[in-house]
Amino acid sequence: MLSLPALSRRFLALLPALLLLASSVVLAQPAAPTDTRNLLPVPTSVRWGTTTLKPKTTLRPLFQGNPDSITSAAVTRTLNRLGLNAPVKNQSANTLPLQISYGKIGRPELFDEERYSLRVTPSGVTIDAPTSLGVLRALATLEQLPQVVGRNVVLPEVDIQDQPRFAWRGLLIDAARHFMPVSVIKRNLDAMAATKLNVLHWHLSDDQGFRVESKTLPRLHQVSGQYYTHAQVREVLRYAAARGIRVLPEFDVPGHTIAWQSAYPQLASGDTLYKTVYQSWRLANVAMDPTKETTYELLDTLFGEMTALFPDPYFHIGGDENDGRQWRGNPRIMAFAKAKKMLKSDGKTLDKHALQTYFNRRVLTMLTKYNKQMVGWDEILGPGLPKNAVIQSWRGKKGLYDAAKAGNRAILSNGYYLDLYLSASNAYGTDPLPVDNPLSVTQQRLIMGGEATMWSEFADSVIIDSRIWPRAAAVAERLWSAREVTSTPDMYRRLAVVSRQLEGLGLQHRSAPEQLLRQLAGPTDVVPLRTLTQVLEPVKEYKRHFQGFTYTPSTPLNRLVDAAPAESDVARNFNCRVDSLMEAMSTAQARGSVFAMSASRRNAVTMRQQLQTWQANHSLLIPLLASSPTLTEYAPLSAALSAAAALGLERLALLEKQQQPDAEWQAEAIKQLDALNKPAGQTELVLLPAIRRLVELK
Repeated sequence: MLSLPALSRRFLALLPALLLLASSVVLAQPAAPTDTRNLLPVPTSVRWGTTTLKPKTTLRPLFQGNPDSITSAAVTRTLNRLGLNAPVKNQSANTLPLQISYGKIGRPELFDEERYSLRVTPSGVTIDAPTSLGVLRALATLEQLPQVVGRNVVLPEVDIQDQPRFAWRGLLIDAARHFMPVSVIKRNLDAMAATKLNVLHWHLSDDQGFRVESKTLPRLHQVSGQYYTHAQVREVLRYAAARGIRVLPEFDVPGHTIAWQSAYPQLASGDTLYKTVYQSWRLANVAMDPTKETTYELLDTLFGEMTALFPDPYFHIGGDENDGRQWRGNPRIMAFAKAKKMLKSDGKTLDKHALQTYFNRRVLTMLTKYNKQMVGWDEILGPGLPKNAVIQSWRGKKGLYDAAKAGNRAILSNGYYLDLYLSASNAYGTDPLPVDNPLSVTQQRLIMGGEATMWSEFADSVIIDSRIWPRAAAVAERLWSAREVTSTPDMYRRLAVVSRQLEGLGLQHRSAPEQLLRQLAGPTDVVPLRTLTQVLEPVKEYKRHFQGFTYTPSTPLNRLVDAAPAESDVARNFNCRVDSLMEAMSTAQARGSVFAMSASRRNAVTMRQQLQTWQANHSLLIPLLASSPTLTEYAPLSAALSAAAALGLERLALLEKQQQPDAEWQAEAIKQLDALNKPAGQTELVLLPAIRRLVELK
């Protein structure tokens, strides 16, 4: 590369962007499939046949040409997972060909095509793709095709044509606040491959830690204790590449850098010296000094090493949450800003954005020297920022659209923050380019895609899977499938299937919370504790920081809040039953007939049984709540569940008798439910809205 003429170097540097723009052109698409079976993300086009492969059929791979090692290994993995790998010897009449054809080895970092066709017929399976990346995506779809017919699991006849809507479909894993061992990263890469996510955004430095070995600046990793060696980084890179996934490293500057400054105090803007990494989750508002040449010399040394370690052409420099207070409080920095005309119109106040843009341009120059394209959070966007910087918007779609309007490529994360404990439907309803977006066609082509983000203040290596999955799969579908794929009930149906599939891949999103519950229950029966926990969720957004319990990076995440689901399937399913009940009543009223409970008898029986279980659960749980100091704080929620269930049973009984509730009873019941709606132990009882809707029925 270095020996090429300058013009050739510039062309190669722009090639990924040109290919991305070409892949983002909006083409006319067929109508979104309605028969989605267990496929997630939903493919572009699906035509189901009427037959299936015979039970106990095996498949023998037949490549057109010599396969590369990555594709060959991926085919073997898929066939082994499906139990369809034909033995080399004594192949039976039930052995059919798996014919695979692709044009070239795909390079995800160049946004090579991921398009593929997948056909299953009585004569075998065919995969055809322009690149090996398309083959990998086809294999992920193939693993979702098996269906149960009688006592057998078989492959159905189908013709699938598929391609992604967006080229950039990522998952951010924060390994800085809580260190994530290589095994955690690997199993999440497997889950990403299964759902066709293709960018691992590896957040590797923050106030609480610098997580990569540096041979040039060794104190950086030494102050943090836990870190990845260069060999481990390369191991993850190989594992990701084998699944068609890029790895984007992030080293956050100039803010979120206490770990940097504890190792190299000369980076500091303020007078406070940090001897260790930051021991709090509160925003520190500490930033590097952008006026010292020694700051850029150190960054150049570090980036020179890390850009060589990470081969992806993109490199994330963070740039978020620096409010400039340290800069404003430093007379020398203020003098620098005045000399550089970085003050606001009053001639006194620092224009923080101007000074940070100066910093960003210096960093961008370094990264350009190392043939990298800079990515940063939306705070870096401002007047004077070069057009080749990529903006990742976390504060809202405004930042996404402002970036595109300014001519910068952009990625959306706002709406996809998994650590906020919002529902899968919330993420599913967040589209980077909805129909009513304000961008021109040219500007729309600058929207590269999006990333789900998992910040790890409240997620360690044990429970992180349960905080990412299966909700991240909803983001994966939004970024892969057509805009018209919007059925939330169907998404949840398929999400449950994918959740089981991911468990088979080694994810611990189900097993780790269950193990924690058993530890909390001790020698007692875990069922009552599980019954309560299933209808709890951690408080939303960042309220957990302000719920009467102080966390530090060393605080064990082993309380009931950590075992509670990020989204309660039990509460959501009960809410769906209330919806069905309301729909039945509405239908009866529209027809002018008296509502008959027999029309929803099965639903009513299930609801009654569930409510009875919840009502009785508190008395079963009292001994454990009283004897366990770590569980006592959840007693109010247990009592609230019982009381709310009793009100639900009263209303259900009236419905079964076709009696209208007394207005006074109904008002008092709603008042009681509102009084019960109080968080405890950083959790909330998410069943209450559904029971309130039941009580309000008229």
